[in-house]
Amino acid sequence: MSKAIYALYDDDEVMVDGAKTILSNDIRIKDVYSPFPIHGLENVLGIKWTRLAITSFMYGITGLTLALLGIWFFMIDDWPMNIGGKPSMDLYQNIPAFIPVTFEFTVLCAAHGMAITYLIRNWTLPGLPARNPHPRTTDDHFAIEIAHDENTGKSTDEIRAILQGTNPVEIFEK
Repeated sequence: MSKAIYALYDDDEVMVDGAKTILSNDIRIKDVYSPFPIHGLENVLGIKWTRLAITSFMYGITGLTLALLGIWFFMIDDWPMNIGGKPSMDLYQNIPAFIPVTFEFTVLCAAHGMAITYLIRNWTLPGLPARNPHPRTTDDHFAIEIAHDENTGKSTDEIRAILQGTNPVEIFEK
């Protein structure tokens, strides 16, 4: 694993301005660590939109399908019961009574699927060590990571000088 230079900031606006300055000097930023989402940072860094909304939709469709199959099997095929005079021979006659169950199961599957996808995609599974470079990036500081091997046109001293001009709290290598 190659070494990287980190600039640690105590204000998100200073960090965003620093990222703009760094990028304007033709230095590629590998990653940014923040304790909360910073709106507009994805545009500064040129991060593309994710396809997570598509996966959420797929989890929801899976939940909807499972809910309808379950309702059909339990209430019509396996053990039909006359509850409150509802007809029990066709699914389409029972659907209005089971809209809340169907909706809730759709949301349940979409939420759990997205939580699992988030943990796997970001590799933040329980028991794994944290990937953040500084412990304070989970509390009240922000870090910009610059990899040496991605910025071969600049020396380490030049990168440090540019980072120093962005008013960081600390600059360190890891």
